[in-house]
This record gives sequence, C-alpha cells and structure tokens, in this order.
Amino acid sequence: MARGRASQARAEAPARGEIVQLRPASAVEVRAAGGVVWRPAVGGDRLYAVVHRPAYDDWSLPKGKLAAGESEIEGALREVEEETGMSCRVDRPIGTTSYIDRKGRPKVVVYWLMQATGGVFEPSEEIDEVRWLPLHEVLDLLSYARDRTLLGALRADWFELAR
Repeated sequence: MARGRASQARAEAPARGEIVQLRPASAVEVRAAGGVVWRPAVGGDRLYAVVHRPAYDDWSLPKGKLAAGESEIEGALREVEEETGMSCRVDRPIGTTSYIDRKGRPKVVVYWLMQATGGVFEPSEEIDEVRWLPLHEVLDLLSYARDRTLLGALRADWFELAR
C-alpha cells in the first residue's frame, strides 16, 4: 500500500522543466479607472464628487473595473457616469493607486481629473449617495488613505500654481 502511494505521488509531481503555476488565478491584477470629478462653485472655487457605497459603508472616488477591450480613459468616463450620473470632460491624468482588493487580488486604478458637464444622480444599489464638497471636506470624508493621498497631490499642484 505504501508503495502505491509513493508511485502515485511521483506521478502527480511536476516533470522536470515543467512550468508550474505558483500563484492562484485570483492573483491576476485587476485593472480599474475612475475620476476626480469637479464642478465650479460660487466664488470660483471647485466642488468635488465623492460617492457612498452602502455595501461597504465607505466614501470613495467614483471608479470601477475596466470592461474587456476598454481603454482606461473610456472606463473612467463610463464608471463616473454610472456612479454619479455625470457626463464629464477629461482635464488630465491625475494619478494611480494600487492596493489588494477584498478578494485578495492586486488592483490598480488610474484616475483622471474631470469636469462634470451635465447629468443627474440617481441612487442605486451600488451607490446610494453623491456629495459635492470643497477639497478640504472631501479629504476629511474619504474612507481610504490612498484616495486622500491622490487628492493631496492635487492640492499640492494648486499651491504650486498659486505661487
């Protein structure tokens, strides 16, 4: 009996030179895109959109996974419209965040600064609230440090431009 198990183990072991997958398939990187969405406020300031996700009870920037064959900018515009109801004009790329998602997969999100040009928010199961706030209030409300860091870079850009 022991001899049978040993030969079975050898049969299951990879052959020399065979490629063996060491990572589970779930470790494949998730690609996503989103927007730092703004609209003008009274007095020339800007208000920024943050979204509330009831499933996670968190506040974040609008973003989502890319569809097959979709470019990052196409995905960002689509996700922002799906989550906020806003159609937007892209200003410029603003940055990238990366983290391990709730399923243990590495996730990379590319963001664009974009101006809302029209639309109306309608609550859904995924997003139940959108708030438009000044930058300092957004920084206080966001649930994740990675989002605050991204907006902190935007804030630093403004201070540089004001000089």
